[in-house]
Amino acid sequence: MLRYLWTKSAAICFLSLGLLTWASPHTVAETVVEKITRTGTLTAGTSKDALPFAYRNEQGQLVGYSVDILELVTRQLEQEYDRDIDLELVALEPKERIPQLMSGEVDIVCDASSFTWERDRAIDFSFSYGSTGTRLLTKRGNRYWDPQSLVGVRIGALAQTTNEQVIKSVQPKAEIVLLKDRAEGFTALREGKIDAFASDGILLESWLQKAPDRQNWQVVGDYSLEGIACMVAENNSQFLNTVNYTLVEFLQGLLDQKPEYVAIFDRWFGPQGALPLTKDLKEIMIDNIHLLIDFKERIVN
Repeated sequence: MLRYLWTKSAAICFLSLGLLTWASPHTVAETVVEKITRTGTLTAGTSKDALPFAYRNEQGQLVGYSVDILELVTRQLEQEYDRDIDLELVALEPKERIPQLMSGEVDIVCDASSFTWERDRAIDFSFSYGSTGTRLLTKRGNRYWDPQSLVGVRIGALAQTTNEQVIKSVQPKAEIVLLKDRAEGFTALREGKIDAFASDGILLESWLQKAPDRQNWQVVGDYSLEGIACMVAENNSQFLNTVNYTLVEFLQGLLDQKPEYVAIFDRWFGPQGALPLTKDLKEIMIDNIHLLIDFKERIVN
């Protein structure tokens, strides 16, 4: 009897321990807000070569439109939680963004990320704070303006980007050449290893404006229109609310011509900015901002 009781008790303890172990990842998991308020640091993933959204400047610092957005998010967090918060920037390759969010190595990613349903299965997106689309950089004279013209064309793209997915979708008979980063893409194009390089139109325009031989190149086609947004790990609604509030306040302030927010936009897209937008591109971006703000309650400060 004593042996039976001991065995039964041991089994119950073992089972209880097993249940606690099984449940522990869910019961002790730390939210992004809890981590930020505990450590005083917002760890943000961004890009090193996506000018003007996020890139390394001549001093090696990570800067850009998306980095300025992250600064605004940090200030909003400080206001909400009444404490100093440091912004720690981490340069990530496109393929690293979602895995590092899901593992908790970064709290948020803001670079030049576009919404896709496939990505949204794994992470959550913020509101859009910019717009772009997949276009092609190619030698002047190449007429790659529509999907039919891309049959058999060697098109470079970064792995696991919307640009890769878009080209595969619009023309399955194109030859996709995967590249590790944008610098490799531009080099491959110059060396004739690819016929065109697919990337966000704004990023290609940025490269073209700074290229010493820009008269030899052109940006062609309009293969998609995509919103630029931040990404956060799932099940962090409190943090995502703060990010979205920050974005709507910024976009609303931009439309209302508040100097602080206009200065941020013009630093990157204004006449003297890193990438002065053409009239058409600026109107598209502003129209998209209007669409977002029109469906949101105005923020009253």
